[in-house]
This record gives sequence, C-alpha cells and structure tokens, in this order.
Amino acid sequence: MSIITHFKQVRAQTVSFCSHLNVEDYSIQVVAFASPAKWHLAHTTWFFEEFILKPFLPNYKVFNDNYGFLFNSYYNTLGTRVLQSNRGNMSRPGTNEILEYRSHVDENVLKLLAQNSSKELTDLIILGLNHEQQHQELLVTDVKYMFGHNSLFPIYKKDENLLKDHNTSADTTQINEGVYTIGYQGNNFCYDNELGAHKVFINDFEINNFLVTNGDYIAFMEAGGYSDFNLWLDEGWSWVNKNKINAPLYWFKIDEIWHYYTLAGLQPVDENAILGHINFYEANAYAEWKGMRLPTEFEWEVASKALNWGKRWEWTASAYLPYPKFEKANGAVGEYNGKFMSNKMVLRGASVATSQNHSRNTYRNFFSPLERWQYTGIRLVK
Repeated sequence: MSIITHFKQVRAQTVSFCSHLNVEDYSIQVVAFASPAKWHLAHTTWFFEEFILKPFLPNYKVFNDNYGFLFNSYYNTLGTRVLQSNRGNMSRPGTNEILEYRSHVDENVLKLLAQNSSKELTDLIILGLNHEQQHQELLVTDVKYMFGHNSLFPIYKKDENLLKDHNTSADTTQINEGVYTIGYQGNNFCYDNELGAHKVFINDFEINNFLVTNGDYIAFMEAGGYSDFNLWLDEGWSWVNKNKINAPLYWFKIDEIWHYYTLAGLQPVDENAILGHINFYEANAYAEWKGMRLPTEFEWEVASKALNWGKRWEWTASAYLPYPKFEKANGAVGEYNGKFMSNKMVLRGASVATSQNHSRNTYRNFFSPLERWQYTGIRLVK
C-alpha cells in the first residue's frame, strides 16, 4: 500500500467513527482521562501540522494560531497547552471548524507527499498514522465512557457490541525454561519502547490459551472476591473500599440480573463471553483467588505465537520500564513514550477496539494499574 493511500484510509477512518455521533456528543468530557471526540479529531490533525507541515512544507500557513495551545497533548517541548481536564470546556472552535481544519491539513500533507518522498518525511508520517490509530482506539473507549455514564445508556450503533466474543480454545501451552530474545527485530514500524532486543531467562511455565470469561469472574464476585482483603494488593484494596467497587466497569445489577453497557446499548451479561474493562488490581486479585498469576510481559511475548490474542489488552505483572539501551529521540518526538516509564503496568496483545494493522506481539501498551476504561482482560499462568 502506498503512503498516500495509507494516509487517506487512516484519516478517513477517524471521521467515519465520529459520523455516528450527534453534534452535542463531540464536546463532552466526563472525566479528565477521557477526551472529547472533537479534541481527538483536532489533536491528531495538529500532530501532522506540527511535526510534518511546519518543518517540511515551505511557506505553510497554519490553520489557526491558537490550535497549538488548544490541541497539544503533553509535549512540553512545544510550549504551553490546555489542561487535560479542561478539554471539555472547548465549545469553540465548533465541530465543523475542526473538520475544516482536518481537510486543510490533509490537503497540504498530500501536496507535500507529491513533492517529497524522503525517508525522513515518510517515517514521520508513518509515526503520525500510528499515533492516529492509537487515538482511534481512545475514541472508541472515550465515547463508550461518555455514553456508559449517560443515564439513558445511548446506543452508538446497534451492531457495535464489542464485548460479544467467546474464547475459541480451552487448552494451555507449556513453555520450557531457557534464554529468549525479547523486543522488536523487524524492519517495519515499531515504537521506540519496543527496540533494544535483549535476552531474558524464563523459568518453566504454563499459560492459558483462553481469557477469563464473564462467568468466571461472576464466580469470583459471588465468592466474595471484592470483600476479601487477602486477595488484593494494598493500593487495589484501598481503591475498592474508597470507591465501593463490586463489579467490572459498566456492570449494573437490574432485577438481580447483571447487565453491562456496550456500544450497542445496555444488555444482559453474556457469561460465556470474554471479560472486559477490569484494572490491574482486579486482574491480580482474580489470579490470586484462582491460585495462579498474571504472566510477565516477557513470558507473554515468548508464548504469544502459540496464543489466541487480540480481543482484550491483557494485563501483565510487569512494570513499564525501559529496555536495555533504550534511547529517546531528540525534541518533542522523544516525549512520546519514555517519560511515562513510571507507575504504569504493561499490557500486551490488542483489543477489539484496536485499529486494523496496529498490533504486533512486541507492542508494549501501558496504563495506570487503576485504569479500566480500555478493553482489558485476564490471561493466567502457573
């Protein structure tokens, strides 16, 4: 696929997802970590304007001088920006203006590509497209968080129940102890946090080729899983009690029957479907209850070729830390991953919300152990 075709497809996919929203939906921010759809549309566009058009296209004129302040996310190198918690206050610029902004930037990127095919430019555009694909997944989960906290539980799209998948196998895989190479070793795109291929020693372990289901987790709940402090890490136990947690995110008990919110609306929980929307502490407590454990990210990567993965981001027992010889790029691009290597846990695989062709077995996703609005799940080892 040519870079021009790839660019057009990725940019169109973001707008296509938003086409099912009402205009009132575009600006809502329910919590600080979930950004409005309008902000995602603008931020992914700003990325191309800031990193591609301004340095590479001669005489490029920015669409709006205020957009760098409004739509910069976390790049300190590029100056001040709106607080993340205030992104929902942007009733202006309007949604139509943001769509005009996208068209303006797209036209200029395509103009630039027609005259410049350098590797430096192409590599940055590929980074921008992967960045946009990350935001496409965040759009799915942020819109779901917004609708999932709306008293009417609106339907985004009638056939968009992303929680319906079942496991396709029930076996386990035995991995023998040994020294294995970890990290990306190919020639295609990857993030800097995947580089630095290195060897690790792994002991014998057995890993499930299936994920924990809703029914499995209900058994944990009914056995008092949320009330037994012995199962929980200390911060997780504090979180459970402070927030009175007794079920996964989006679960509601109605007439003694568990329901969960999906993008297709509120539905009875399918006990045979794969569990979703739990945080690291819930995953770890469940593993403790089962007398098993979560895999390390290295165990997961070694076993991945034998696993069915891609339906849920899978919590690992590994803290998000740099690989040996990790190097940050100069400038703002260097802020992409490295500065977040603290107080985060690694998730491996992909989810049903992950954009097509945006997954690989070396991909290192990372979130706070308290967060559960992504499509997260549990795989166990022993």
